[in-house]
Amino acid sequence: MRYLGFHVSAVGGPLKALKRAYQLKSTAFSFFTKNQRKWKSKKLSENSIISFKKACKKYAYNNNQILPHSSYLINLGHPKKLFLEKSRQSFIDELNRCLQLGLLYLNVHPGNHLKKVSEEKCLEIISKSINISCETVKNIIVVIENTAGQGSSVGYNFSHLSNIISNIKDKNRVGVCLDTCHLFASGYDLSSEYSCDKVLEDFDQIVGIKYLKGIHLNDAKSLFNSRVDRHHSLGYGNIGVSLFKWVMNNKNFFHIPIIIESINSNLWEKEIKWLRSLI
Repeated sequence: MRYLGFHVSAVGGPLKALKRAYQLKSTAFSFFTKNQRKWKSKKLSENSIISFKKACKKYAYNNNQILPHSSYLINLGHPKKLFLEKSRQSFIDELNRCLQLGLLYLNVHPGNHLKKVSEEKCLEIISKSINISCETVKNIIVVIENTAGQGSSVGYNFSHLSNIISNIKDKNRVGVCLDTCHLFASGYDLSSEYSCDKVLEDFDQIVGIKYLKGIHLNDAKSLFNSRVDRHHSLGYGNIGVSLFKWVMNNKNFFHIPIIIESINSNLWEKEIKWLRSLI
């Protein structure tokens, strides 16, 4: 079973996000659990929690099909104590929201060293942040997203992801989401099905395929190995179409959410039909 869908707007609450995904004929979806550009948001009401859970049953979404995304403000590797604590508390709040909604995953960008500490130290701080968060909130799996390596962000290569995971106490509580735009921009060749196979082999050897919990399927405005994070609509960017056929037919991606984050929502229905035609 292929779980395929979009990162949809959560304006109006989680239930609205779910209904938007269903209207787009998505079998997977992502949304922000709260305003992604604010540190604090209103708590989820009991009614919104109950209605979301009922809708999941009604529309046949299980928690393997839903990959919520955490706030862009969160930096689990922040070098300054005050902002690190703020990020940790915000992340814990989001984990709690996922728990309340009956979800399984929370996707997070690992963090930035802001040129104040080394990459190695930043990775260490991120692991500690995840350990603290998992000890505070049970059951939710933290899904670390690879980055393009723009600015001072870490997580742009598989060694970084492996380093973070190696220092997680309970490895059942951690996973990885691979973003194709970020892979391409950080220097992973996705130009052919053969090169895509090689990238996945490298991921398995360095990180482990068992940690793969989701895919962000994006084309790239940015150039190969540019370390610039610029998404594009599928087939309009610099990656080429071989990647998309490869993803849709690779058995390693069955039963995990494949989330499209392309930039033009007017093309979404066309994109999902095209992807399904590649099977």
